[in-house]
Amino acid sequence: MAGELSGDLLGAGLMRELAHRHPGIRFEGIGGPAMRGEGLEGLYPLEILSVMGLVEVIRHLPRLVGVRRALLRRWRADPPDVFIGIDAPDFNLGLERRLREHGVHTVHYVSPTVWAWRQGRVRGIARSVDRMLTLLPFEAAFYEARGVPVSFVGHPAADRFDLVPDVGGYRETVGMSGNDRILTVLPGSRAGEVARLGPAFAGAVAVLLARHPGLRVLAPMATPALAEYFRGMLAERGVETAVTLLEGCSAEAMGAADVVLTASGTATLEAMLLKRPMVVAYAVAPATAWLVRRLGLLHTPYFALPNLLAGEGLVPELIQEAVTPDALAAAVEELLEDQDRAATIRARFTALHEALRQDADRRAAEAVEAVVG
Repeated sequence: MAGELSGDLLGAGLMRELAHRHPGIRFEGIGGPAMRGEGLEGLYPLEILSVMGLVEVIRHLPRLVGVRRALLRRWRADPPDVFIGIDAPDFNLGLERRLREHGVHTVHYVSPTVWAWRQGRVRGIARSVDRMLTLLPFEAAFYEARGVPVSFVGHPAADRFDLVPDVGGYRETVGMSGNDRILTVLPGSRAGEVARLGPAFAGAVAVLLARHPGLRVLAPMATPALAEYFRGMLAERGVETAVTLLEGCSAEAMGAADVVLTASGTATLEAMLLKRPMVVAYAVAPATAWLVRRLGLLHTPYFALPNLLAGEGLVPELIQEAVTPDALAAAVEELLEDQDRAATIRARFTALHEALRQDADRRAAEAVEAVVG
């Protein structure tokens, strides 16, 4: 059960490894094109689970509850050997708990950010899973300290990316030369993210182009619809013709960049694995931000994945009201100009990459086998 494209890739790798080890295995659930390519019988479209934020989930709650009830009925009547929830914790963990109560083995792949906010959730997680699979080492330490069965498997993306990126090759792929100064901008992979971050990102691009006329700007977008949406924001700032919008190609566009300006999420991991200095922004719906602050739910000094892994503010991160065109432009400009800092960041990223390179698909499959027996 995967809730977004990043989970779809994780699920596909795990499925491939399990199928190799157990010929004849059958998979059913929710996934995207990668999981379907590995033989998943899709019961619902992937997009049905792609909801972020407290307020956003509430709006879609009736539909989500209906889907979860239908799946629970299906798997009570015909229990699987193991249920693997991939991310989407608000949906999957409740389903896992109910299935586990009925004797189904359960594994959750990708830890929720329970170490960062709403730490009380760990008690519910302990009732829901036979084993948690984490992508990051500090997550496994968190669960071990609280008695939850856990395996650190590493991150499959760290296995895919080379330790030394081919920057020249990436630049050739996206039509840029070795002498170009390149900024790659990723305002998000969902419409909600682009709505919240896109205007500030477009404004930052306008500020930077005014100060650095020779700067080349790439903007890889997840879908054509999002590309047009962001193009309108760039047009409002008068810079749409100065930005090269790409469909997909996010890894190539980041690999070609001197600096990456990105929404928080999977892109920060890829930028780190590509050894690209970055500025990270994060914003949720205002009501969600108000609830988190009001209830004191946040328990981490950082939200950008490279900073969490490093345990320090390695890359600039801006959150909520701090995400402004001028602030983003200033942070990007500092990384463009300070070559010593950029070199230090790249060296730290290499060490973090090595720590995450664990042959994750194999280790995840072994953990699933251990749960099933």
